[in-house]
Amino acid sequence: MKREFPVIDADGHVIEDIKQLREFLPGGLQKEEGKREYVLFPRDGWMRGALTPKQREHPDAERWIKFLDHCGISTTVLYTSAGLSIGLIHDPDWAVIMARAYNDWLHQYFLRVNPRFKGVALLAIQEPAEAAKELERCVRDLGMVGGMLAAVMNPMRGYGLPQFDPIFAVAERLKVPLGVHAGSAAELGLDHFTSFAGVYPLSHPFAQMQQLTSMMIHGVFERFPKLRVVFLESGCGWVPYLMDRLEESYEHRIGRWPHKPTRSPKEIMRGGNLYYSCEVGESTLSSVASLMGSSQLIWPSDFPHEKPWDQFSGDLDKFIGREDLSATTTRQILLENPRRLYGLD
Repeated sequence: MKREFPVIDADGHVIEDIKQLREFLPGGLQKEEGKREYVLFPRDGWMRGALTPKQREHPDAERWIKFLDHCGISTTVLYTSAGLSIGLIHDPDWAVIMARAYNDWLHQYFLRVNPRFKGVALLAIQEPAEAAKELERCVRDLGMVGGMLAAVMNPMRGYGLPQFDPIFAVAERLKVPLGVHAGSAAELGLDHFTSFAGVYPLSHPFAQMQQLTSMMIHGVFERFPKLRVVFLESGCGWVPYLMDRLEESYEHRIGRWPHKPTRSPKEIMRGGNLYYSCEVGESTLSSVASLMGSSQLIWPSDFPHEKPWDQFSGDLDKFIGREDLSATTTRQILLENPRRLYGLD
């Protein structure tokens, strides 16, 4: 399917092949004949895939390219799936091992296969100094276009804390973005729900709001003024709401902020360095574009999560056909903004 301009999928996903992934573990940790295998990434207790087993694909690189061609997408930026829960790993050494193994696997089985794949490095946020080194390795040696920060950690912490500054410093120096990606529902106060139906609408935006707030009140965006950060897979309707709440805190409670900013939250959130992913059918999208500016919104396919191929296929046509978005805004969201965010040619 040809389109009037190239479309960039700002947030697609790989589904890790665990057998392949084990190939990249250090020798003593690889599978041995006759020995039991072990879980590589933890889960949060919600059986998402098991409850919808017929609605999931497990695309390899060839299948992903067919999807891109079918939907008329020129480039996809690939994030992890299983690794979204890396923040739940308690053993920091294991987190570092898994991040490196995943990044090498992604490079071997996707990035080397086709230049239409752009990779985002998985980072072991348990060890910020190691995460910073891994980000540099992945950008320098593996050609990746950014790094991922898991939005949820156990125990939960905010990225505004100074311990995470080494990651921000390297990202700013390398001129690559960091994607705060929602995933796990742990540590968010949602354990009282008896069904994932209640967890689903809350977990992703709750995690993103906590992380953006932490980064805001602790001054990350002022310590690293050129840092680009994108908040992914939560829609964008929460963004103006949080902006107003932060602005009120700034106006009335600035004395309690750990860092006294020289710019207001509105100035920072609309300043051009923070990006927010939207959803195809989000009814408030045009309002968000008006309030926040349309130059900081990006479109994620989220393929192959949530639904089967045939339900993805009409998403772009539906999005491009929205009457409440101008042609200029649509082009910004689908091409110009993700190109600028990820530094793509």
